[in-house]
Order: sequence, then structure tokens, then C-alpha cells
Amino acid sequence: MAANKDNNLTPDKGKEKKTDSRKNNNPVGNPGDGNKKKFNFYWIYTVIAVIFFALFFFNRDGQIEEITWGDLRQMLLNQDVEKIVLVNREFAEIYIKEDKINDPRYDKLRERLSNNFTGTTPHFKMVIGSVETFEKDVEKVQEGIPNPVYIRNEIRRNWTGDLLGWLPLLLLIGAWIFIMRMMSRGGPGGGQIFNIGKSKAQLFDKDTHVTITFKDVAGLEEAKVEVMEIVDFLKNPSKYTKLGGKIPKGALLVGPPGTGKTLLAKSVAGEANVPFFSISGSDFVEMFVGVGASRVRDLFRQAKEKAPCIIFIDEIDAIGRARGRSALTGANDERENTLNQLLTEMDGFSTNAGVIILAATNRADILDRALLRAGRFDRQIHVELPDMEERKAIFLVHLKPIKFDDSVDIDGLAKQTPGFSGADIANVCNEAALIGARKGKKVVDKSDFMDAIDRIIGGLEKRNKIISQTEKKTIAYHEAGHATVSWLLEHGSPLVKVTIVPRGKALGAAWYLPEERQITTFEQMVDEMTATLGGRASEEVNFGVISTGALNDLERITKQAYAMISYFGLNKRIGNISYYDSSGQSEYSFTKPYSEKTAQIIDEEVQKLVQYAYSKAVQLLTEHKAQVDELAQLLLEREVIYTEDMEHIFGKRQFKRDIERAEELAREKDRMKEKLDNLRAKINEKDSESSENSSEKNDPSDQTLENPKTNDDD
Repeated sequence: MAANKDNNLTPDKGKEKKTDSRKNNNPVGNPGDGNKKKFNFYWIYTVIAVIFFALFFFNRDGQIEEITWGDLRQMLLNQDVEKIVLVNREFAEIYIKEDKINDPRYDKLRERLSNNFTGTTPHFKMVIGSVETFEKDVEKVQEGIPNPVYIRNEIRRNWTGDLLGWLPLLLLIGAWIFIMRMMSRGGPGGGQIFNIGKSKAQLFDKDTHVTITFKDVAGLEEAKVEVMEIVDFLKNPSKYTKLGGKIPKGALLVGPPGTGKTLLAKSVAGEANVPFFSISGSDFVEMFVGVGASRVRDLFRQAKEKAPCIIFIDEIDAIGRARGRSALTGANDERENTLNQLLTEMDGFSTNAGVIILAATNRADILDRALLRAGRFDRQIHVELPDMEERKAIFLVHLKPIKFDDSVDIDGLAKQTPGFSGADIANVCNEAALIGARKGKKVVDKSDFMDAIDRIIGGLEKRNKIISQTEKKTIAYHEAGHATVSWLLEHGSPLVKVTIVPRGKALGAAWYLPEERQITTFEQMVDEMTATLGGRASEEVNFGVISTGALNDLERITKQAYAMISYFGLNKRIGNISYYDSSGQSEYSFTKPYSEKTAQIIDEEVQKLVQYAYSKAVQLLTEHKAQVDELAQLLLEREVIYTEDMEHIFGKRQFKRDIERAEELAREKDRMKEKLDNLRAKINEKDSESSENSSEKNDPSDQTLENPKTNDDD
């Protein structure tokens, strides 16, 4: 009947059934493996345990009482013995007559027989030395006794002893099989001793569903265009080949951590209709010699079998570091051997038609030049930190699963997070949801997002940290100095918030809204240094003493000053010279690219530059000492101040870029107001139309009866 039911299926149902069976396949795409039941080896262990239990249970020889010749002689004289069986000429089994067992002398025998469940067993056992002597003694004792007992000889096979003799070897073989099975478990290349040279790459093909697509990747428009072109080439190769074009052999994704390189590769796996191999660069590294090169060969062998396909190597700098940089390793370094094999497979004597390599790294400067050349990685796709519009798009993606109210301004969040990567923005959204849930809210509001940004930038608030009033006052004037100098300088970043509540390792913090720019002038960098030194200058102006609280500020301006002079060429005395090494070779060098005299000049110019910025900060704070006092007192009172408080004390910033920003915000508000007015007008228009339609339907003068039917018509 089951066969008849299958034959009666409609074509659509049969197709659906076939599709479902395909979905049950295993991830690597071997059809039928998902429905095949694996043999459970625990059954073998159970059978072995039962066998050993049976051998122990049925081998009851150890419970037979052993007697001496004197005991046997007395039994023979009393005519209690029914028979004597000589087994293998080694020991004798003695059987007592049934009518004699009830004798009080055999109480122990009767007790033992009552507990015996294995059938007939000898009653006693005696180990003999010489068979001839034993036979003569038995015959001599029974002289003159009617119906004497004669000895019967038997040859028996001791299967239990033989099995126990083979037991150590069987245990060794079983242990070896068990270890081999455990080591080979986990599929190809699972780190086992016999698969140690196999590739650990994870395969994504038509039977493995990857849910991430290009729509889930926001803020990487230029990078997506280049990657989508590779996917499009695999889908429509004739579009490019008819013009003589060839598919790129490789593309290297380069960018800071958290910018979405791996996410972009996942979207390729979700969009491409070809097999996709994913592996980490560290998976090629092993303590055994030759393993890395073997895994590279196995990976490309699998890729060639499934061509056209894509191979994605994450963190390729683990094996792609430039060769010969470290003097501690020789030419036969295992990592270098792995890299040599990778170079050969990517573009060697044999061709890899249809195999495209995608790789990701955040240290492209340390990669070997042979790896970066055309023919191996034809393209380098730079994935940079997102700008404001891209951050807005990323926020829109990560805010989809979060319940938030109308107070959340996505544009404002994008402006508040300069320098944030995509991973940081995802963390902000998650932290905001956690903070809202911790406060028992039903929706996430703007304050939760602000707290999340503060939490990520500055660390966790430590309101219970014990700080004396003197220290608290010093911190307040320190932060007030930062805020004042930054507010009064043209190229200083506008203040967003200042707090004297300890966060993380900082005793106080200030948040600014920096201008996003691609190039920076000398004046802009000097203003940034001056604002950074505002805290130390405020301590000197207001207290006449300085403290260790400016450690982080001094570290930042020192690095910036050295960079301005020795890297960016922003010093007239040094000139237009840059000692920056983008190749990274100077990391392993013990010598500087300039003389001792030049180093002395650089130190002198750095001191001059820092002193100039510090003097400028002291001058500004001295001129506005009253406002600084007011700001510091407000900080001591509230612990947190915002932009509105700065505008109340110092007035609005009147610099050119601030005026332009205010005008832009005003235009944006006008556009939003116009948009809202248009939306309201459309809603009112629809409401009026719907009310007119309802009134027309309810008007009795417009209702007519056409072709009325009566019961007679029926």
C-alpha cells in the first residue's frame, strides 16, 4: 500500500518531496548521507561486556573445594565416592554419591550445591602429582571393597584460560582501534594524526544555506562593488569574456579590525552560487614539519575538484608575513614553507582555472611582496572606517531587531560615533538594549544610547570610587580647562559633554564632536595639541601646581609632535622630509634612518612645539579665568555638563565652520518640517476622501433597487 501511495503523488508533491530530501543532506553536500543511520559501536562494547560476564559466571571452578589425599582416602574407605575423573592428567574431580551427601560430614557441600545455578559440577577437586602413583594409591585403598571406583581419564579444552591468555593482546588491539577512531573523528582535517595534512576548510555550497547577503552589509559601498563584480563574473562569465576579460585570480581585503572584512566574505558565500571554502590563516600552522604545506595542497586539490569556486583565507598574515625578516629563524622555517607552497598554488607552474582567492588582513604592510603581486592578488580592496553616512546605514542595519522610541536620532548617533567601526556600532546597539533592559524599560530611548557610547569610549562609571574634595576640585578644573580651550579655539572640536565621574582608568572625561576630514593642516594639529594641554595648563593657572593627572594628555601630544616633525614634514628646520617607513622594515632594525645630530634637532623642535601649544593654552585660560571658575563650580555641582551649559557661559561659537554647521542644521530642520507638513497634508487628504466616500454610501437618495426579486420570481 505504501508503494501505491507513492505512485499516486501529484507531480508538484513529488517535486516537493525530492527537494526536502535534498535539504537533509550533510553540509558538505554528499547526497544520502543525512538519511543513512550510523552503526552504534556501543553495541560492540555491550556484547564484549556480556561475554566477560558469562565467562565469569560460568567459570565456577574457583568455588570447588580442594581436598588432600587423606580426605580422598577416607571417602574411599567409607564408599562415599561415586566416580573419579582425571582431567588432563593434572587434577582429579571427585563426585559424591547422592545418598551420602546428606551425611553431616558434607554440610558445606550441601550449602554450596544449594547456591549453584550452573548445573552439575564436581563436588571436590584434588591436584595430583604423578598419575601412576595416584592410580596405585586409589587401587590400594579399595582392596577388599566390593564395587571399587575406577579412575576415568578426560582431556578437556580450557577455553576460559585460552581466552584470558589472549586477553592482553585483544585489549591492546581494541585500545588501538578506539584511539584511531577517536583521532579520525570529526571529518577531514580535524586535527587528527592521520588527517593532520588534510585541509580544515569549511565548505559552503548549494546544500549549505548562508543567510548573510550583500543587503546585510552596510557602509561598504565601494568594497561591495568590487566583490560583487567577482560574484557576477562567476554567474555571468560571458559578459566579461566576450570582451577578452579574465576573472581576477585573487582579491585582498585590507582594513582596520572590525570594519567588516569577514562579514563581506560571508555575504559573498551567501550570494555566490559556487562552492565557497572558508579557512583561517592559523589553520595552516602546526608544530609538525610539512603539515602547513600539505594542508595548502589539499585545500587547492579540493578547490580544483569543485571549480569554479572561491577560497576565503581569513587573517592571512598568519602565514603571509614577509620572509627573511627575523634573524632568529632559518630558511627552513615551517611558516615560510607554507607560504612558499601557497605562492606556488596561487600562481605557479600549474594553473588553477576557476579558483578565486579572497583573503582578509589588517596588516597588509607586513605581507610578503610576492604574495601581493598581480597574478596572485590582482586587487587590494581597502575597507576603511565608515564615515558619517556609512555609520548611519550601519546603525539602520543593527537597529532592526531593537525596540526604540522616537527620541532616538540616528543622524545624531552617527555624528556622536566618529572613528567607530561596524563592530563598535553593533556593540553600541547591543549595549543600549542591555542598559534599557537593566532599567526595566519597554523600549530603548536616546539616553540609553548615550550611556552605551559613554560606556564603550570611557568605560564603566565608578560612582562609588572614593575621591577627596581636593582631588575632585583638581579634576573639575582640569576638565574645565580642556573644555574651555577647545571651545575658544577655531580648530578645536566642539564640546558635547564633560564629566568628573570616574570611568574606567580615567578620573574625568570630555566628549567632543570632531570634524571629519581627510587631510589636516599644521594649524589644526596645533589647536588639537593646545586643547589637549588645556587640563595641565588649567591646574597651573588656577592652583599654581601641576599633578600627574595629565599623563595620557602628555603621551598623546608627544606622539603627535614627533609625528608632525619626523613623519609629516611640518617643521621648517627639518624640512620636507619624512622618516616614516610604511613597509614596516624599520620594526626589525636597530638603527635610525637619521643621524644623531638630526635626532637632537627633532627633540629640540618637539620641545619648542609643545611649549608653544602649552603657552597658548595658559594665555587663553588666563584671559577667561572667571568663566573657567564658573564652569568648574558647575561641574562640581552637577558632575556632568553639556553643550548648552558651555553656550550659556561662553556664548555660541562664532567660527566659520560652526556658523556653516548651524546653517546646515537649520536647513535640515526646515527640510524635516516641510516633509512632515507634506505628510500631514497627505494624511488629511486621505481622511477627507474616506469620509466623503462613507457619506456617499450612507446617503439614502443615492440608493436604488435594481431588479428586485420576490418569491414569485423564484
